[in-house]
Amino acid sequence: MGLTLETREVGRVTIVRCRGRIIAGAETESLHNHLARLLQERKAIILHLGEVTFVDSSGLGTMVRSLTSARQLRGDLKLCNLPGNIHNVLRMTNLLTLFDTHDSEETAVAAFYRLTASWEKLKTAGPSILCVDRSADVLAYLRELLRRAGYHAYTTNNLHDCLMLMRVTPPGLLLVGPEMGASQETQQEFQLACAGFPVIELGSEFCTRDAGEAAAGLLEKIGACVNPAPGTPA
Repeated sequence: MGLTLETREVGRVTIVRCRGRIIAGAETESLHNHLARLLQERKAIILHLGEVTFVDSSGLGTMVRSLTSARQLRGDLKLCNLPGNIHNVLRMTNLLTLFDTHDSEETAVAAFYRLTASWEKLKTAGPSILCVDRSADVLAYLRELLRRAGYHAYTTNNLHDCLMLMRVTPPGLLLVGPEMGASQETQQEFQLACAGFPVIELGSEFCTRDAGEAAAGLLEKIGACVNPAPGTPA
């Protein structure tokens, strides 16, 4: 079995889920190149190793090189869900303390957010806004739009990871795109979680309206939500 890599963004954190073997040859080359590309734009990376069956010396070396590159760029590479055999290898090679390891994706994501929470509060004037939408283009647009308006925006494209972020770094406001499919259990959990946050729903017309009009309308709604007029229920 070779190595497959599944990558997704959870707010500012990138999770790379590895499946198979991390061994010398095409596997280590693939992992190294993939992480190098990510590090050009992303500085917070988690390797999920729960489905990795074997790591050789070259594979371990690739992980160390990528960790070094990340820290040189003032980022980090964390590991989560280590199988017992890989945990033992890291312990036997005295590399366990080199990496920041976690039992789950959520605790690894939370570790990244703890590092920057205070800095983000100082950097931005407005509350943090969590955006969830299926479209990567819409999310990229929202991040930049909200950043320029003085808000701190973080994004994800599915409800499961949205729930994780809501627990790890509770937002001041939630923007929800249309037709966010998920399992019934996740949908129910999401609806319950939303009861504790102000929510603005992005209708399907958000993507089809004139971009300027859509932006102005959204910012107006956000302003009314985070700065309600006197006598308006929060």
